[in-house]
Amino acid sequence: DVVGLQEASTGRGRGNVAARLAAQLGFHHVYAPASSRFFGNNGFDRVIAFLLNFTEGPAILSRFPIIDWQVDELPRCGRFMDSRVLLSATLQTPWGPFRVFSTHTRGDPCQTQRVAELVRNGRGSLPSVLLGDLNAAEGSAAIAALTEDAGFVDAYRTANPTLPGPTVWQRIEEPAPTVMRRVDYVFVVPGTKFSGRVLSSQVILDAPRQVGDGKVLWPSDHYGVLALLEVFPPPAGKQ
Repeated sequence: DVVGLQEASTGRGRGNVAARLAAQLGFHHVYAPASSRFFGNNGFDRVIAFLLNFTEGPAILSRFPIIDWQVDELPRCGRFMDSRVLLSATLQTPWGPFRVFSTHTRGDPCQTQRVAELVRNGRGSLPSVLLGDLNAAEGSAAIAALTEDAGFVDAYRTANPTLPGPTVWQRIEEPAPTVMRRVDYVFVVPGTKFSGRVLSSQVILDAPRQVGDGKVLWPSDHYGVLALLEVFPPPAGKQ
């Protein structure tokens, strides 16, 4: 139903990757380039992006129409040229509006604390979902800012209490897995009236395909995380 992308890119040769994926799926999408916000000057930043022939940032793809979206800049935490953003979208579903967030942080608690604040400020009666490459391992201060401090629910860990679930540092042309850390997450943000429920979660896109001459290619240097969530309360009398 919903896909969160991080480091989705654009360029004159590749086009808009998020838009291309959405078109092939028949989904709606929004994209928020973070790399074109270096100096906070729209004109100057656009010139730099044109010269580099590159932008990248988070995106949200949705089977449901996107009725509203916004972009919030995250603190740079001492790295002036490292611009990061939080993208949020409100989806129109048959069961009511549903809020989704996508972000890519550096793994600094100063950024995830701000993410937690922004997501909490947008919380409604029903749950919302935060999707992200957070460059931080489970148990780090950056993740604790979301789970222990903000009360967000780690979908993969809830469904898999003991599995390690690494997602990152796959060498895309190596025949064997090389992932070492879990840094990609799906979080359920409990609503004020309905908390939501994790039904299942698993690591996906974790196998290569053959491309000829004995060579292989993995989908990405990150694996994906899939979660099946209950975000709307069941009808009265049903569970």
